[in-house]
Amino acid sequence: MQDLSKLSIDQLRALEVQVIDELKTRHFLSVSQAREQILHIARNAGISIEQLTAIKTPNVSGASKVPMKFRNPDDTTQVWSGRGRQPGWVKQWIESGRSLDEARL
Repeated sequence: MQDLSKLSIDQLRALEVQVIDELKTRHFLSVSQAREQILHIARNAGISIEQLTAIKTPNVSGASKVPMKFRNPDDTTQVWSGRGRQPGWVKQWIESGRSLDEARL
């Protein structure tokens, strides 16, 4: 391994460019290899490329989209589902003596 502390700033910057280029090349190659492996497995399983690309991926998190129940009347971009921690605007709303029902959708 090269002792980097002995290199000048210009040499370090040149080395940085080389490292970034090598990282990009290796990433591209790994993606290409993974793609080829996937296509090989699909062909062996009798799945066409069209069928493979048409497959819908399931919701990985397992969480379904929860409808919003509350909207900040002062800033309509702020909403809350009523689940989890209360956002800051809800806490401020309640602390100001207002009812959460006033913000219900």
